Amino acid sequence: MLTSAPAPQTILHEVFGYGQFRGPQAAIVDHVIGGGDALVLMPTGGGKSLCYQIPAIARQRAGHGVAIVVSPLIALMHDQVGALHEAGVEADFLNSTLTGEQANAVEKRMLRGEITLLYAAPERVTTPRFLALLDQMHERGQVSLFAIDEAHCVSQWGHDFRPEYRALTVLHERYAGVPRVALTATADDITRADIVERLQLEQARQFVSSFDRPNISYSIVEKKEATQQLLRFIQRDHAGPAGHDSGIVYCQSRKRVEEIAQTLSAQGINALPYHAGLDADVRQRHQDRFLREDGVVMVATIAFGMGIDKPDVRFVAHLDMPKNIEGYYQETGRAGRDGLPAAAWMAYGLQDVVNQRRMIDESPAGEEFKQVMRGKLDALLALAEATDCRRVRLLHYFGEEYVHASPAAGPTVGATCSNCDNCLTPPQIWDGTDAARKLLSTIYRVQQMTGISFGAGHMMDILRGKATEKVTQFGHQSVSTFGLGAAFSEAQLRGVLRQLIATGSLAVDSQAFNTLQLTEGSRAVLKGELQVLLRESVSAPAERRRTPRSGGSSAPSAAAAALTVEGQARFAALKSWRAEVARAHNLPAYVIFHDATLAAIAALAPNTLRELQGVSGLGAKKLEAYGEGVLRVVAQQDFSGA
Repeated sequence: MLTSAPAPQTILHEVFGYGQFRGPQAAIVDHVIGGGDALVLMPTGGGKSLCYQIPAIARQRAGHGVAIVVSPLIALMHDQVGALHEAGVEADFLNSTLTGEQANAVEKRMLRGEITLLYAAPERVTTPRFLALLDQMHERGQVSLFAIDEAHCVSQWGHDFRPEYRALTVLHERYAGVPRVALTATADDITRADIVERLQLEQARQFVSSFDRPNISYSIVEKKEATQQLLRFIQRDHAGPAGHDSGIVYCQSRKRVEEIAQTLSAQGINALPYHAGLDADVRQRHQDRFLREDGVVMVATIAFGMGIDKPDVRFVAHLDMPKNIEGYYQETGRAGRDGLPAAAWMAYGLQDVVNQRRMIDESPAGEEFKQVMRGKLDALLALAEATDCRRVRLLHYFGEEYVHASPAAGPTVGATCSNCDNCLTPPQIWDGTDAARKLLSTIYRVQQMTGISFGAGHMMDILRGKATEKVTQFGHQSVSTFGLGAAFSEAQLRGVLRQLIATGSLAVDSQAFNTLQLTEGSRAVLKGELQVLLRESVSAPAERRRTPRSGGSSAPSAAAAALTVEGQARFAALKSWRAEVARAHNLPAYVIFHDATLAAIAALAPNTLRELQGVSGLGAKKLEAYGEGVLRVVAQQDFSGA
């Protein structure tokens, strides 16, 4: 029997303990509760999960049955369901970690209407067995909604394409009256259009939040000694007397992951490797430690990260350039989910550009796909080489103008952000057009002379007038451009080469030992029709620290930074108590309470349950389960500190 749905604001407060919705959350929730389809683009940390969890609770209480949450994140379903249990919501999951008996028990609970949200992987949802279960429930009007998380996985243009997502069109075709909400943190225009087409969301209302993450400081440096650069970054900005901040370091290869994890560990950093080549039990153990412990640095390939909810990741570092801006944005967005200061740091070099170009060129995909991927890579390289505000460029890629909110001057469109390396320490600019013309001319003349192509290092040696053994062997000191670029440093010429390769003015032949080849685009540069402007150096360290120390195990959490000495002591005691509760429940500590909630309690120093009722993040179930325990911790700390 259908009844009216409870007010979303009531659910937000009573279940999740929050006083107000953020941004477009309220509009999304109302739309989905009313039965509408929605496509939600909201940055990591923006509160996407509430956009389907609250409608699921509301529609279930109104008699509409279970919500099916499609998620590719088998390893994290346990924590997501655990978090809902902590809030007093009946939830469960179906995935390959369950035995047949356990899966049957979950299915029976679902059929009896005992589950509000059921999490399942896309390949599970589209099996004949599961669809038959949905058929039974749909006939009784007991499927309340479908939430398709990480919706960018359906698109070939996205950064994490998963073919099994394509089969989810069956949900619209088979259960047309059931509302669907597709959610993602990252999608440019072409990916967004593909999501709409592939999931048949043409009639869905689109909710696009700002892509800006103002608490993240962006910094991109030119590779010189990448490992040492990474160490300096961590030790300079993310270390303290008691340890290091939690962070993620992304590398392209499994071998590199292992090497970096060992190097960081040898330097006293609590680093763990994570990649698809590790045993599944090892990966799970490392992921659990990262989620449940303070101060762990995960060194990983992109196999790690999607859906990671750890709020206090203080930095994300890339030792190799990602494929595109969507991947970069998604990965850096895992930092600072708690809204406190965090850093995104990347080192890149010529070899990164060459490797990414080669992977595109050698892929079995069609030419149309390759062209789109080249364009996406070019956009990322343009961000890396940028001499202006990185945040402005990043947001522009997603079709958004940056608006700087100044207390004095008010909102200003297109202003600098004052929280990226280019804004904090503007780079010197130099005109690399002459160097580019001389490089291309050298390549042309060498090929004319010998009929053989050579790599970047050899061409730079000729232009800089270095009579190496190889240069002498081939008689290339007689090339007319020999020594004409002696005034250019190797770093400058490598920057020029990156630009030329990225813009298609130069090609790398991966079948011939990464030798350089002229292209149609070379002509405009040789004729001086195309200017090549570059940053003087992107590897010089900033004079000032870009990321205030915060969080992690090395200093009091930034959430507690404003507390008095007594408040800090209460906060520390509450964190210790929370860690014990989390271990007992086999959940990450932040699932029990976020740092911000503990900080609010520490500042309040409550004596009664009534005083706890208004604390953000403390819903009715958590107040009932943990209220007395929280009061005991506060009282004991105040007594011992008296």
